[in-house]
Amino acid sequence: MKKFLMMTAALLMTAEMIAATVQTTAHGVTIRPDGGQAKVICLEVINNHIIRVRATSKDVLPEKPASLMIVPQTAPPKGSYSVSEEGETVVVKAKNVTAVVSKATGEVAFFDANDKPLLKEAKDGKKFWDFTVPERELGMKTGYTVPEEQKHGLSWQMKFDSPEDEAFYGLGQHQSEEFNMKGKNEDLFQYNTKVSIPFVLSNKNYGLLWDSYSYCRFGNPNDYLQLNRAFKLYDRTGKEGHLTGTYVDALGKRLVRDEDSIYYEYGTPEKSAIALKTDQGGIKNFPKGINLLGANVTYEGFIEPECCGKCKGKSQLYQFILYYSGYVKVYIDGKEVVPERWRTAWNPNAYKFAVELQKGKRVQLRIEWRPDGGEAYCGLRVAEPRSKEDREQLSVWSEMAKDMDYYFIAGENLDQVVSGYRTLTGKATLYPKWVLGFWQSRERYKTSDEIEGTLAEFRKRHIPIDNIVQDWNYWPEDQWGSHQFEASRFPDPQAMLDSVHAMHGRFMISVWPKFYVNTDHYKELDAKGWMYVQSPTDDIHDWVGPGYTNGFYDAYDEGARKMFWRQMDENLYTKYNKNGVPGVDAWWMDASEPNVRDCTPMWYRKALSGPTALGTSTEYFNAYSTVNADAIYHGQRSVWKGKKNEPRVFLLTRSGFAGEQRFSTATWSGDIGTRWEDMRAQMTAGLNYSISGIPFWGMDQGGFCVENRYVAAQQLYDRTKVENEDLKEWRELQTRWNQFGTFIPLFRSHGQWPLREIWNIAPDEHPAYKSFVYYDRLRYRLMPYLYSMAGWAHFKDYTLMRALVMDFNGDREVENIGNQWMFGPVLMACPVGYYKARNRSVYFPKQCGWYNLYTNEYVDGGQRLVVDAPYEQIPVFVREGAIIPFGPEMEWSDEKSAELINLYVYAGQDGSFQLYEDEGTNYNYEKGKYATIDITYDDASKTVSFGTRKGSFPGMLKNRRFNVVLVSKDAPKPLDLDAPEGKIVQYHGKAVSVKL
Repeated sequence: MKKFLMMTAALLMTAEMIAATVQTTAHGVTIRPDGGQAKVICLEVINNHIIRVRATSKDVLPEKPASLMIVPQTAPPKGSYSVSEEGETVVVKAKNVTAVVSKATGEVAFFDANDKPLLKEAKDGKKFWDFTVPERELGMKTGYTVPEEQKHGLSWQMKFDSPEDEAFYGLGQHQSEEFNMKGKNEDLFQYNTKVSIPFVLSNKNYGLLWDSYSYCRFGNPNDYLQLNRAFKLYDRTGKEGHLTGTYVDALGKRLVRDEDSIYYEYGTPEKSAIALKTDQGGIKNFPKGINLLGANVTYEGFIEPECCGKCKGKSQLYQFILYYSGYVKVYIDGKEVVPERWRTAWNPNAYKFAVELQKGKRVQLRIEWRPDGGEAYCGLRVAEPRSKEDREQLSVWSEMAKDMDYYFIAGENLDQVVSGYRTLTGKATLYPKWVLGFWQSRERYKTSDEIEGTLAEFRKRHIPIDNIVQDWNYWPEDQWGSHQFEASRFPDPQAMLDSVHAMHGRFMISVWPKFYVNTDHYKELDAKGWMYVQSPTDDIHDWVGPGYTNGFYDAYDEGARKMFWRQMDENLYTKYNKNGVPGVDAWWMDASEPNVRDCTPMWYRKALSGPTALGTSTEYFNAYSTVNADAIYHGQRSVWKGKKNEPRVFLLTRSGFAGEQRFSTATWSGDIGTRWEDMRAQMTAGLNYSISGIPFWGMDQGGFCVENRYVAAQQLYDRTKVENEDLKEWRELQTRWNQFGTFIPLFRSHGQWPLREIWNIAPDEHPAYKSFVYYDRLRYRLMPYLYSMAGWAHFKDYTLMRALVMDFNGDREVENIGNQWMFGPVLMACPVGYYKARNRSVYFPKQCGWYNLYTNEYVDGGQRLVVDAPYEQIPVFVREGAIIPFGPEMEWSDEKSAELINLYVYAGQDGSFQLYEDEGTNYNYEKGKYATIDITYDDASKTVSFGTRKGSFPGMLKNRRFNVVLVSKDAPKPLDLDAPEGKIVQYHGKAVSVKL
């Protein structure tokens, strides 16, 4: 210990030192270092694994309101940690983590329980800037003026050195197919398809959670540059100063002009006084007289990295960000660096890529863009080039906060790090069992007949389903926010809901935080000053009918949250509660970023969603979905107030933030495109979101926004029954996406037309149809496995969708694998993300051997192989030592009790599994009414042991059978879920073993 303290002191000390001040506090220490920008640094021990660090450039740390992210913590026991001064350092030591602070500089280093270095602040690792919110960002609420003190805060940056073998994960859900974030940049804000969580994890088994709600940046702390700021530009003829833009519209009209940047990334309302006064950029600068719908646009010329003369010829990595709608390709130096990508016109995407360029060397740049909307978006910017050392640091920048405030979480593995996150931000509630079944949705069911008819068709075809979803616009056209069914299309909502429940279905309904200004609900909220009114002030009309003015409510206000829920309750929840059974089973909280207007610059997004009751939206930009979820979770629970059989709350939201799991909230990845690259992006998006600590995640299987070619192909088929090439691709895309969706927490089909019910995608005998039915039925067979994981997520802080690094850390090969993962402890899913691919490369982690799920053929670990991936099937492998409980064939999640479980055991290593069960829908688990059975497998003796059942609950199976099926590499047998050959174990709740 003494040796490592001396080494740390040497690293952190400066040559000249003045006396720093050190003062112990209730659970830590406050330090006023001799140097560095941080005048005050406070360390607080949270528990054996977690230390909180606060810092400020001001003379004192500010008093702060209760965190929106962190739940109240239990004080650590006396004697469980120590604070000491060791020479020129201050040492804060908890059982499993130590922080060492330099008195000279204030720099902090962290060590694990064995004094192994985990993380060390870089030189000048804490930076602060005074920040004042620009007036144009403040927004408007009726009768409210932002207090002066709320306009001021700090911007800060923290930087830590990172060794070459470190990898970073988390940060939420992003769309650039990036998995290991080491050396990468990510802007952290909320938007449709983008969910930002201020939590990063390292393969060194630690995590960093920062308590800031504002726009943040991971990696480069500075904004992306326009091309003319990073390069000398030349047009296509070699003339210096600009690029060449060529626009050719659908009628052949041609326009060529100079382009000094490519920055057509947003629009502002024509009648917004503040936008007209302060923002002249964006799509208004496209050439006049050119209709972009159906046009071909080329931006071309040459870029030359700026050079001081001494650096000529030196190679430098340039990190670009491409913003696009329509079809786009990018070429640099004669090479295609971005193959064709597509996004719908109203919901563009951002994609990042990097290119090595030589200083002072001119190379060609060419962007080929085909907009597919009259209003379209395109932009290309580049990050300020930095050294490899700087790029690979762990760097976080926050735009506005009261101070720097972060939590360092140490663990023996990444599961412990995630558990630390949940300790800080709240445990995940236990989600209803039916959530793990299949959900059918579309944009949108227009009548109650469509809802009931669709569910009836599933039952008629014996295709398993639990949840049917009512998307937006079930209300009268001009009554968004009324929460009322439009009578001509939904004449008897109670009868519809009763019908859904009679068919053993569940009903989820879409509710937005958006209100048309003519609705009674808008007026009631606005009368209290609880509506954001920048949007109606600027006369923004939405896309429905003639377009209606609207605003979003201020979910940061407790009174507004209660009123919002009351309005929902009176019109949807208690209103349709029949004989103690609610008609609405779950809530789809759409646009919860909040997304008041699409394709809007950052500053104006802040104006549209502020000011909040807690402060400016600049300071509270990212946390809206959390407080909105709070409204529904606590609102619904308040209706029951401890009554028997209280149904569990469940929310699906398009956004997310740290702590949302405590409100029984899951996230889906937004309005993604129907493209193969979008499907691949959901793999990395889902993995990083899940490791960020929120366990339930899903997506629009099949993609939401549809390319016109697929629409035309389906229309042709409906007329002629001809399956053209585009329809073949559409069906294969849907097939591969549904296969993928089987092995993530939420199994949910949704999207725009063509219709997404499987019989509308393909005929009964088509492989697309057959594949979906197979995987849907497999999902329901796995229900004991799935629901056990849901129980673990609550009781053990478990993560269901698991990056390989969670289970196989130490195998360097897994650190960059973002297209295969563990679904639970034993199933390795390997989806197919390319059209017509009939095989794929799979890496088998070295810590164990593997079995093919379908054939049970054995594969050694520690190798990469190309494996078969026929149209109807994706590769799935099972690790040695696995125990998988397969239940009965079912058409809904609680149709049958798992009286007989086919328990597959995979030889080669010892294994264990804890079977979790409860009533599945209510909160009795909070009262201890649940049961677990611990099952173990000893490979040496080939013995499976069932422990004594712990706990009980109403309706529990007291007696059941396990059919134990041993799979070994010497005797592979295909997966058989109907009548597999095994040994029957009669289980009556007492310990019993069987030798295989």
